[in-house]
Amino acid sequence: MGDVGDVGDVGDPSGELYGRLRRECGRQADDLWAVSRALHADPELAYEEHRAARLLTDELRRAGFAVEPGTAGLDTAFVARAGNGRGRCVALLLEYDALPDLGHACGHNLIAAAGLGAALALHSVLEDGVEGTVLAVGTPAEERGGGKVALAEAGVFDGVDAALMFHPGVHDWSWAPLTAQTQVRVGFHGRAAHPTGDPTRGIDALAALIQLFNTAAVMGRRLPSGSHVQGIVTDGGKATNIVPAFAEGLFGLRAATSTALDALAAEIDAWAEGVAAATGTTVEVTRLGKGYAHFRDNDVLSDRFGLHLARSGIRLTQPVGGVFLGSSDIGDVSSRVPAIHPFVAILGDEASDHTPAFARAAASARGREVMLAAAAALACTAADVLSDAGFTARAWARQREKAAAGL
Repeated sequence: MGDVGDVGDVGDPSGELYGRLRRECGRQADDLWAVSRALHADPELAYEEHRAARLLTDELRRAGFAVEPGTAGLDTAFVARAGNGRGRCVALLLEYDALPDLGHACGHNLIAAAGLGAALALHSVLEDGVEGTVLAVGTPAEERGGGKVALAEAGVFDGVDAALMFHPGVHDWSWAPLTAQTQVRVGFHGRAAHPTGDPTRGIDALAALIQLFNTAAVMGRRLPSGSHVQGIVTDGGKATNIVPAFAEGLFGLRAATSTALDALAAEIDAWAEGVAAATGTTVEVTRLGKGYAHFRDNDVLSDRFGLHLARSGIRLTQPVGGVFLGSSDIGDVSSRVPAIHPFVAILGDEASDHTPAFARAAASARGREVMLAAAAALACTAADVLSDAGFTARAWARQREKAAAGL
C-alpha cells in the first residue's frame, strides 16, 4: 500500500455516526488542548505520573466513566469504562510519562489528550444506544519499564477487540516499525593476580568481556535487518594493579520480531561461551525480564484509521523499508489483540523526537492540530469496531494470520 486510499464514510454509509463523533471532538477542542498543555507544563517521569493520572481520571469521571485506579498494582495506571457491557469492546490507550530533562519530548501529552478526546466522544454515542464498551486505559511508564506489559499480563486486554492509539513523530506513517527488545547481563569470572608480580596466574575477566564486545562488533555485520546489540561495561575491575577476577557488561538487544530476538539472545549466549572457552574464564548470561514484543500492526484497523485521518488533510504512507524507530510496550498489547500505533508528524523528517525542539512542537499549534485530528480518527475507528461486526472479524482474522506467520 502507498498513500491511504480515497476518503469516504466506508463503515457508516450515511456518515451520521462519524459526523457526530467529529463534531463532539471539535466541541471539546479547547478543553482537550487545555489538558494537553497542562500535562506538557507539568512533566512527570515514569511511575511518577500521579498528577497526570489524576487530571485524566477526573475528566473521565466527570463524563460518567467508571474509573478503576491503580490497575495491575501500578499506582499511576487506570482503566476507565463506559458502555453497557454487551457487544464488542475497544480500548483507547493513554500515555503520559515524560523524559528526564527533556519533558514531553516524546509528545505523550498529545497521546493522552487524543485518547481522552476519542473516549469522551464515543461515550456520547454510547449514551444514545450504540452497543459496546469503551475503555480508556491509562498506561504509565512507556519510557521506562513498560506499564502496558504489566497491564496485558494482568488481563486488562482480555475481551478487548481493538487497542488504539497514535503517536506524534516526524513521519506520517500508517504504522510503527517497532522492534522487539530485551536486555542481557553477561558476567565473566577469572582469577585475580598481581599483573607484574605473578602475571601467569591471572585470568583476566575484563579482557574476556572486551573480547565479547569485539565479537559483537564483528558478528553484528551478519545480523539480519532490525537486529543489533549495544552494550556498556557495568563492572570492569577494582584497581589497575589487580588482574580483574570479575567483569560484567549489560547489553541491549533489538530485533525485528520476537522470534528474531530469541535467536539473537541465543547468539549472545554462544558468543559468550566461545569467549569463555578461549580465555579460560567462566561466564554467566542472564536475560533481564521479558523486554518488549515487536509491534504487530493490524492493517485492517490502521488502514481505516488512515482513511478517517485523511478527512483532516493528513495522509499517511507506509514506513520506509529497513527503518526502525525503537521499541515500545505497545508490542505486548499488539501480540494479544488487534492494535494500531500510527505516527503523525508534528515536525519535519529532518528533525527527531527526544529533543528540545520536539518538546516545543508538542505544545505548538501543529501539535494541537494533530492531536485533534487523531482524536477524531481514533473515535471513528473505534466506532467501526463497535458497530461493524464484519469489520472487527476481518481485523481478528488478520491478527491470527500475522501471528501464525510470526509477523
